[in-house]
Amino acid sequence: MWRRRNLLLSEVANAIGRRLGAEILGTWGIVTVVVGSGIMAERLSDEVGVQLLANTIATAGGLILFITLFSPVSGAQFNPVVSVVQWLAGRLAGRDVLPFVIVQVVGACLGAMTANAMFGLDVVNVSDKLREGGPIVAGEVVATAVLVLLIEGFIRSDRAGVIPYMVAAWITAAYWCTSSTSFANPAVSVGRSLSDSFAGIDPSSMPMFFVGQFVGGAVGLAVASLVFGGRLVER
Repeated sequence: MWRRRNLLLSEVANAIGRRLGAEILGTWGIVTVVVGSGIMAERLSDEVGVQLLANTIATAGGLILFITLFSPVSGAQFNPVVSVVQWLAGRLAGRDVLPFVIVQVVGACLGAMTANAMFGLDVVNVSDKLREGGPIVAGEVVATAVLVLLIEGFIRSDRAGVIPYMVAAWITAAYWCTSSTSFANPAVSVGRSLSDSFAGIDPSSMPMFFVGQFVGGAVGLAVASLVFGGRLVER
């Protein structure tokens, strides 16, 4: 009996480890793409529009890749707001929320540090790019609300397989249609604060970004519950 119990505990620990590993790797990959492409864009062009376009294209590709790769392991949340929403929706155990958030933030920081190092910058290169004001925070509310709405909507309508592409589609659009250029992720915001580049954010701007992101998450969840209900649509 003890052997079976120990084997079961070992299997559970391995499963948790794989899930956390997927979350840290996925968040690392996405932030490496976001920050790295931002640095490259700055070096290739002085035009802000061209820089944003390059950053957008690379980010969309990275999102599709890493969400598709790690979805079978951890659900590819890569975002504290999404993890909290998954907990509220009953898909993530409460005891797993904090570990998920921690590894997401660590992965995001490591991603920014990796990008900095690849381009010969200081590994930790704190940004001084201020992103302030009510309109920009409103942009984060909208960006995060739609992100959560689409994730919940596709899960609740039994179409989870298209989420990697739909997340990439929304972030591509939101880079251009929101005043904040759509961070929509507290962990990514922390990571991007460590790179003084096109994709960076001054740490002093982050608290209001967090407020906007979590408010947006709440709005997105409420709208998804209203429109799609709490269950999968029957086939």
